[in-house]
Amino acid sequence: MSARNENAPDSRERACMLCGRVDVDVNVCGHTYERVGLCAHLHCMLFASGVEQHELVGQGSAGIRVGNAVILVEDVRRTVRQASQKQCFVCGKRGATITCTVRGCERCFHLPCASEGECVTQYCGQYSSFCSEHRPQQAAQAAPEQGTTCIICMEPVGDSTSYHTMVCPTCNHAWFHRRCIQGHAMCAGILCFQCPICRDTKKFRKEMAHMGIRIPVRRPTWEDNDAFASQRERHQRCDASECLYPRGREQAEVHGPWQLLLCRSCAAEGTHRRCSNLTNRAGTWECASCAGVDNASSANQGLASSSTSSAEAPGPSHGPPAPESSSLSSSSSSQAAPGPSHSSQGTESGRPATEERAIRQPPAGATPEKKPFTVTTSGSKYPEADWKTVWQQTCYNP
Repeated sequence: MSARNENAPDSRERACMLCGRVDVDVNVCGHTYERVGLCAHLHCMLFASGVEQHELVGQGSAGIRVGNAVILVEDVRRTVRQASQKQCFVCGKRGATITCTVRGCERCFHLPCASEGECVTQYCGQYSSFCSEHRPQQAAQAAPEQGTTCIICMEPVGDSTSYHTMVCPTCNHAWFHRRCIQGHAMCAGILCFQCPICRDTKKFRKEMAHMGIRIPVRRPTWEDNDAFASQRERHQRCDASECLYPRGREQAEVHGPWQLLLCRSCAAEGTHRRCSNLTNRAGTWECASCAGVDNASSANQGLASSSTSSAEAPGPSHGPPAPESSSLSSSSSSQAAPGPSHSSQGTESGRPATEERAIRQPPAGATPEKKPFTVTTSGSKYPEADWKTVWQQTCYNP
């Protein structure tokens, strides 16, 4: 038996007329609506037997608007009167307004008592409700193996499927607790809710909604609280073993020897050009962690010497100045001995690896383009048509 948190006589907050409670989980019962003497939770009204949604046109202000429909206040009051003699089979108190959908079953319960009584309430379609005896079951191919844990909380899930233990219908490998997958759905929203292992969406969402998991039609919560804001910040510190900049590691200039270059692989470390002996022509730099200590040092030395190698190439100049790659190529060829090259250190074109890397660099003074990391964009990424399509595919229509 569950102890219902009914409001005290001197309580400022009114209790829901359908479930009789004040302190409830808003994710289960929804927000409270108060109209012309009526006080009820949104989902308590949607699941209550006898309360229907009517067309908005012509109903005026005599009801509670829910999307493009309206719930009449008189329907809610009539349901409350009829439920005054119905007893909740979970908590044993009267006033149960939700009746099992299966024909011939007269079991009634309050919406906050549904989880404790192992009932299933489908938060879409016709908002159907099922008691513990007639609730839908998952058609799992096999029971979880010994020691299987929930992929969300990492706690054991038991050795069989039950009301509190569920499995992904697509991969049959992702096992989780009902409360855990419900929490995941509330965070992810309908467009990001998917199996944590196989990433299936359509079949997974449909099955979870059928089993009573509420999937809110909104963006994921991590977009609202900006949980990934730190990942959009650009590294702004020189990490050289000895920073030579007089103004310190945290400062840098736009161009010149004190320009800050970030590692082209991880972008998690940076250096001033002068602090790593890089010339103004070096467009990129790679930290020791990404390239290896030996490779990083040799690569950076190659970048530093690439600008001087072209100046050593003899011979007159004809025509307009050649691009950087041409000058490097002529420098390399003028220093090489006649005949085919058999050096194991060169590339397919015969150039040393360090010069080949320098040729591929952007123009002098350029910095790698940094794009901010975002999980998703604002609400404009989710057109109205997408919301409706996904919602219609998710809703279970028996």
